[in-house]
Amino acid sequence: MIIRKHIRFYGRVQGVGFRYHATYKARFLGLTGWVRNCYDGSVEMEVQGEPEVIDDLLLYLHRQRFIRIEKMKEEKQDLKEESSFKEKW
Repeated sequence: MIIRKHIRFYGRVQGVGFRYHATYKARFLGLTGWVRNCYDGSVEMEVQGEPEVIDDLLLYLHRQRFIRIEKMKEEKQDLKEESSFKEKW
């Protein structure tokens, strides 16, 4: 079953390679969506794929050396037609 989530990450998530790592791993896992920095210092992401694969991405991000995710807010979204995962500016 394919799902889509909008996730907001709080903590030490900007200036530590978060978007790079998220994009790299999401593409490797075959997920679609996007990631971008927010003006308040958080990072937001929409990610689409199998729930277990999305969980693999989140676990990978939690394990990165310089990233420190202190809080996440998740909400389900409607599915979208996409072909890749990208960084948004």
